[in-house]
Amino acid sequence: MRSDNVTKGSERTPNRSLFYALGYTPEELDRPLIGVVSAYSEIVPGHMNLDKIADAVKAGVQMAGGTPILIPAIGVCDGIAMGHVGMKYSLASRELICDSVETMLMAHQLDGLVLVPNCDKIVPGMVMAAVRMDVPAVVCSGGPMLAGTYGGEEVSLSKMFEAVGAYKAGMITDEQLEDCTCNCCPSCGSCSGMYTANSMNCLCEAIGIALPGNGTIPAVYSKRLQLAKHAGMAIMDMVNKGITARQIINERSIRNALTCDMALGCSTNTVLHLLAIAYEAGVPIDLKLFNEISAKTPNLCHLAPAGPTHMPDLYAAGGIPAVQAELAKKGLLDLDVPTVTGKTLGENIKGARILNDKAIRPIENPYSPTGGLQILWGNIAPDGCVVKRSAVAPEMQEHSGPARVFNSEETAIAAIYAGQIVPGDVVVIRYEGPKGGPGMREMLNPTSALAGMKLDKTVALITDGRFSGASRGAAIGHVSPEAASGGPIGLIEEGDIIHIDIPNASITLEVSDEVLAERKAKYVAPEPNIKTGWLSRYARMVTSANLGAVLK
Repeated sequence: MRSDNVTKGSERTPNRSLFYALGYTPEELDRPLIGVVSAYSEIVPGHMNLDKIADAVKAGVQMAGGTPILIPAIGVCDGIAMGHVGMKYSLASRELICDSVETMLMAHQLDGLVLVPNCDKIVPGMVMAAVRMDVPAVVCSGGPMLAGTYGGEEVSLSKMFEAVGAYKAGMITDEQLEDCTCNCCPSCGSCSGMYTANSMNCLCEAIGIALPGNGTIPAVYSKRLQLAKHAGMAIMDMVNKGITARQIINERSIRNALTCDMALGCSTNTVLHLLAIAYEAGVPIDLKLFNEISAKTPNLCHLAPAGPTHMPDLYAAGGIPAVQAELAKKGLLDLDVPTVTGKTLGENIKGARILNDKAIRPIENPYSPTGGLQILWGNIAPDGCVVKRSAVAPEMQEHSGPARVFNSEETAIAAIYAGQIVPGDVVVIRYEGPKGGPGMREMLNPTSALAGMKLDKTVALITDGRFSGASRGAAIGHVSPEAASGGPIGLIEEGDIIHIDIPNASITLEVSDEVLAERKAKYVAPEPNIKTGWLSRYARMVTSANLGAVLK
């Protein structure tokens, strides 16, 4: 056991004395030491219940003969961080979380980890550490929020951001805005649509590093506590059998996760995070694989913001096992991969079926024959960009329009709120990439404002930043190379015509190569907008979005 390095032998008596200072007994130190890495805090709604989840995990570890040790992790609430400088810290925090989990694991020589995250960057950050260090690990998230109500309909956080756009356009009153504010987020948990947090928690289940139910059991259900206890038991089984994270997360299981990603219609941020997890696992994948899998994977779910259903609906319809069972009908999954249950994927989903076809469509009747995400290429994005195709209206799948160019999110949102964006426009927001932001902010405010103003079916938005999973419409992000690295998005001028063709995976600036060469010769990169603190170091070290925005 790794923990023998801190608990066994006369040379380690000083180490043991410090464990005794913590109240541990010799009997507890004779057992495997399991880190229970909890992102509990009082600033993130998705994390406010993680103390209860961690306690349940600890109980499961103890029942199975291990010694659980609680360890903290940070976590940013993307909703609270949205629309201001705080969002620059969100994606960047993924690397801090990964590094801190590695640090605590290695400094204290733990034998295994149960990772207890819930929200956007925390989930991939923890998983990246597990596969980087290749230790036994199980993910047990805090679960999704219940859907709220507004105007007699089920809603979630995306409706709240869209309500701001509707209010700015004079479409709703102060009272209606306040009604939505008070009722769209009714409980603890990760916000109730298929946003990034729920996407990643579902994909942890799909990739095999989490138990069935991890992605969909609502946060307030007692079954979530039962799941946590079973996660504690599962990690002991993995430790005893010597099963590590890279035995679970490999090229085969990553392809399975990508397939589920396309069927579920997950957030565009999953592209960044799956690339980063694969990088840490030593598995070479690139953006072409996303389109390869998307081309043959039917889209079976339209959860918010793509449709009216929410995470509790997906859970009640059979959850991720039901989705996987549909995909298996067409031979789209590798059913022989191992999972943290101790069984193969095929064994896990045996008997699973759809219980409500309004939340999960049968594979014979999908929303579309192709997946929820699409990678686009063209002279604006030679290294690719990404769009959540399943959340784009049919009339915007192909679109041409004049560029409306902004060098920051703030200037773009001011123009949108001022009514300066009109049908047909293509809003371009640049210098918001991993390096230029720095931190690659999510653009939920601009996309939601456009949706709230009923412009999401006539206006496109392109950025070298990224979008929240709550964004809908022709929102095209991760443009690579980014403007701050000399990418062509930095050469677009006001009024240039941009042609978007999502079905054919292309995005084109209708300007000649000669003109672009002239513009590039005159191009002067702006000064970094943050020059101090760890974000300045992040900007110097981060790679492009098409590589997962990992650090060099």
